[in-house]
Amino acid sequence: MQNGEKGEMQLIYQALYRAYRPQTFGEMSGQQAIKQTLQNTLLHQKTTHAYLFSGPRGTGKTSAAKIFAKALNCENGPATEPCNECETCKSITEGSNTDVTEFDAASNSRVEEIRDIIERVHVAPSNARFKVYIIDEVHMLSNSAFNALLKTLEEPPAHVVFILATTEPHKLPLTIISRCQRFDFKPITAGEIMQRMRKVLDDIGVKAEDGAMRAIAQAATGGMRDALSMLDQAVSFSGDELTTEDALLVTGAIGEEIFYQLAQAIQAKDAGSALTLLHQLIAEGKDVGRLAEDMITFFRDILLLGTAPELTDLLELISDGEKFKELAQGFHSDDLYRYIDILSKTQQEMRFSNHGKVYIESALLKMIHSGDQRVASSSAADPETAQKLAALEQTVRQLQQQLAASPVQQATAESQAPTRRAASTASRSAKVPTGKIVEVLKSATKSDIRTIREQWAGMMQSLQRSHAALLEETEPVAASESAFVLKFKYEIHCLMASENGTLQAGLSEALLRLTGKAYEVIYVAEDSWLKVRQDFIQKNGLTVQKNREFSQQSEVEQSASAFMEEATLEQADPLVTEAEKLFGKDFITIEED
Repeated sequence: MQNGEKGEMQLIYQALYRAYRPQTFGEMSGQQAIKQTLQNTLLHQKTTHAYLFSGPRGTGKTSAAKIFAKALNCENGPATEPCNECETCKSITEGSNTDVTEFDAASNSRVEEIRDIIERVHVAPSNARFKVYIIDEVHMLSNSAFNALLKTLEEPPAHVVFILATTEPHKLPLTIISRCQRFDFKPITAGEIMQRMRKVLDDIGVKAEDGAMRAIAQAATGGMRDALSMLDQAVSFSGDELTTEDALLVTGAIGEEIFYQLAQAIQAKDAGSALTLLHQLIAEGKDVGRLAEDMITFFRDILLLGTAPELTDLLELISDGEKFKELAQGFHSDDLYRYIDILSKTQQEMRFSNHGKVYIESALLKMIHSGDQRVASSSAADPETAQKLAALEQTVRQLQQQLAASPVQQATAESQAPTRRAASTASRSAKVPTGKIVEVLKSATKSDIRTIREQWAGMMQSLQRSHAALLEETEPVAASESAFVLKFKYEIHCLMASENGTLQAGLSEALLRLTGKAYEVIYVAEDSWLKVRQDFIQKNGLTVQKNREFSQQSEVEQSASAFMEEATLEQADPLVTEAEKLFGKDFITIEED
């Protein structure tokens, strides 16, 4: 039986994947880009001397190589498709053509076998246009065999074409890859596999349920040969009608109904029912590794139904999307992400252990109890704690929105900031550490504020990213020998920093390491700082006099000069300010007209 044509009864049964091996590019499933490229090279007679076909098993590499060899040597060609009727095409299909050699490198990896090929390369083809050498599993060749093949690949005779096929292209020397035209075969989709299986089943006269073909296609993981082998086994088991239960039993996969019951047990936190279902599956001979993999795919489908229910075409394991949509709505997306993460880690751990059953049981219990801490903490908390938690969550959301805001959104927020700041300041005015700020202003020194500002960039780099992001729009504005004032642009950032003990400890430690002093940090929002500073200046009658000597100032005025420059800078002449930045204040003399 070849290509669906039923012939006389054969003494030896031929497997489906051999009987229905594609004989033309049109019969190949998937690989549309590769087929079109090869057909165009045949049509325009631009074939090269060496090709590399790489990709997973059962995706059509060897079949494409033989079809290409037939199309290249067809008596009615070269053509985009072989005729499969001329003597050359028939002999290549049967494997009896002496000019087309299929060589298995896995069984013939020594250099002697390659030398036999090289010696015959220069001999002209006997009955075809080209001599084609198909080397399967080429990555199995030894280094000496690759070296022997290299020179021939670099300068082959005009009548020779090499087609190298491999599932592991990374094992090939780069010198070999660079001399070939490479084609990467992709895994065949489940839809394409099901379409091919329907043709085979129609031809052999067997009926099959869609669920059965879906189970086989899912188990094949992109390989058409694996799919047809499992279909062959399932048909032999079931007879004239292939049911979903038969396909699940043969492939070792799990049905949707079992998954539905298991998901309900997890959702209801019913460990007994979940473990009972799990032990039932293991007793039926289900492989625990395959079980973990199928559960990952199932919860991926549930996540897809919960977030994008209209994309039912992307479901891999669930066929009836409507049945599972209501179930998907009962799961929180965070829980589904957690389930997938737990199962992925379990799958990795099971590879290095002989106790897979224990790992899958532990994973199931983790999934059931993973949300208990969150629920318990929210239900056991008293109203005051719950209120504080809600306020903190709101604060975090506001911070995330501000960090993610675009420049236009930030500008809009800044235009509305005065109203919000005024309301916030009015409600939180009691929390402004006015007394501590005044004490710093009374004993402020230029050397301390200069030291802190010089070390500020290095201190920011030593902090955690989250802490550095929170302090990004801050500025040290006044400092004494024991404390300094840190001004925040946004009051919400100031509030979060003042309540973050970890940030405060990290900041103090970094400053101590860089400056040698254990400064106390006083947090204040910009609006509050400007008000406290202005009140301090007015209360002490401070003014900035440009021609007054420092020695003539009072003690308060001397300490205040450390932060008065900042206040003066806001009203200073921009030309003077720029000149001071370029040449330094000591070299600038201001003369009034």
